[in-house]
Amino acid sequence: MGYIAVKGGTAAIEESIKRLCYKRIKGKRIIEVDTIKNTMRGLIDKIMSEGSLYSKDLAALAIKQSEGNPEEAAFLIRAYRSTLPRMHYSRAAEPGDMRIERRISAAFKDIPGGQILGASVDYTHRLLDFGLYDEEMADLEQWLREYDKNLIISDGEFNTRIPKVIEFLRNEGIVARASINDTEPRDVTRTSIEFPTTRCERLQTLTRGETGAVTALGYAAIRGYGAVHPTVGELRVGHLSVYIDYPFSGSNEPEDSIYIGEIQVTEVETLIPYIVEKPGGKQELQFSIGYGICYGQNETKAIAMSILDNCLENSHIKSPVHDEEFVLMHIDCVEATGFISHLKLPHYVTFQSELDTVRKTRSHGGNNHE
Repeated sequence: MGYIAVKGGTAAIEESIKRLCYKRIKGKRIIEVDTIKNTMRGLIDKIMSEGSLYSKDLAALAIKQSEGNPEEAAFLIRAYRSTLPRMHYSRAAEPGDMRIERRISAAFKDIPGGQILGASVDYTHRLLDFGLYDEEMADLEQWLREYDKNLIISDGEFNTRIPKVIEFLRNEGIVARASINDTEPRDVTRTSIEFPTTRCERLQTLTRGETGAVTALGYAAIRGYGAVHPTVGELRVGHLSVYIDYPFSGSNEPEDSIYIGEIQVTEVETLIPYIVEKPGGKQELQFSIGYGICYGQNETKAIAMSILDNCLENSHIKSPVHDEEFVLMHIDCVEATGFISHLKLPHYVTFQSELDTVRKTRSHGGNNHE
């Protein structure tokens, strides 16, 4: 279900667009795209994830153009993305090879490779910093010099190949091993999803879902509207290398592939207990996995995504958050915004019809209210 821009009287629309421009520039201040890119990391990551396009430069441009409106910025990115030719498909990236910046586990205190706190607001007081009003570049440069001087670079600076926490539980038989599925995934950006969906379609839809919507439904799932009680087995924030097959040889061997860059992602694996029925009526408690991954450092969304992933794997449960059509059709920000916004379009004819019906009803005995 898609929507196009509003059409109407040309002169009136042109004046409306001029007024929009006036609202943005009337303060006579210019914010550079590069400033947005380098100072609004959280918003950049959100827009890249919802826009399904990994480009901090374009996300910053969309934020400026939309005056900081996230849903409009994601809309702009999606629209631009739809104009791009698809030149290559990347090889499957292995999150186990991630260059880790941050890694925590809520399931275990001591994990091989250690907990890496990285950059996070989790350990800060949520108090307004009024000192930011008077921030000076000289002060920032001085702070950076001190930080660089005292920075301790260890062998673990680029943490790669740190084993997954889940693997230790799999080795104990507490978490079932997933079967390898090399079926080529369906691309939800090229083909509309049909129900029932496959897991790859669900994960694609969840990862580009609107952060607030995904978080709200994940929250509902653990508040009692779902049958999940998760623990974060592992949360990773880091960079994944991206490779494509060498385009001119026809080879699809890994050693012939070409490195084209890296992307920052947040990956989450949650552990959710469930009961397995064994022969003889015996019941055994195991853990199932919920999986979430999205662009940038977007931890709340990735956790919520992992909860919903597990919910949708158990679609037999009668609850909205276990219903894939309910979840997947209501978390897309562009679709949701388009449908709500279409209510602003002229509905003169339909409303007049409803109005006539109301008047006729009142004239045929509906005067009791007078």
